[in-house]
Amino acid sequence: DRPNRVWCTDFKGWFRLGNGQRCEPWTLSDGYSRYLLRVQALGRPELEPVKAGFAGAFREHGLPEVMRSDNGRPFAGLGIGGLSRLAVWWIKLGIHPERIRPGQPQENGRHERMHLTLQEVIQPPARNLAGQQRRFVAFRDEFNHERPHEALGQKPPASMYRDSERAYPERTPSVEYPSGLVTERVYQHGDIQWQGRRIFLSEALAGETVGFEPISDGLWLVRFGQVQLASFDERKWRIKEWQREAKT
Repeated sequence: DRPNRVWCTDFKGWFRLGNGQRCEPWTLSDGYSRYLLRVQALGRPELEPVKAGFAGAFREHGLPEVMRSDNGRPFAGLGIGGLSRLAVWWIKLGIHPERIRPGQPQENGRHERMHLTLQEVIQPPARNLAGQQRRFVAFRDEFNHERPHEALGQKPPASMYRDSERAYPERTPSVEYPSGLVTERVYQHGDIQWQGRRIFLSEALAGETVGFEPISDGLWLVRFGQVQLASFDERKWRIKEWQREAKT
């Protein structure tokens, strides 16, 4: 309903460049205005270059409230909450990760529609990554400032977009919890110790602090910052995904 409420991210799908090298286009857009924040030609969908791309977008445009993605890496991972290292970083910045359901790309439909248009500058492919990136930069400029969009009343995305008022902090904030919660530090392999026993949560949370909020006798809500991850029943010694439980 407004710029920077939801940003959408995905990979276009890999293809071979003229020199035979693999290219994985990573994309980032504003869900309200369709403004294309980033199109980057990557060799692999790996954490570090994607995180660097997000950091560049955050410095330039500020922070969104929600980041919508699919369930693939590096956006999502294994363990409770489907967290990845990237998602943990978002949460510490005050960005809520929102993932579409598996096999439901229409839930990120505005972003997927942009990918169809992006196909125009992929075929035929450039010779190398640098050449393909130059095409992507030109495409982004034209898409944002010149192409009219039917859903925007035939206006280009740039006419509807404005930067976020939430500035990107160069020092990532630590997660804080209100009094009354039990906090536990997550070990290197993603587990914690509770009453002398180990509970596995997520390797993405290694080194972080999670909060346990009491719900009822022996039942706890497991949180990372403001994000509700799971319920923990210490009587049955069972962890259940919070969102999954809430739907039943």
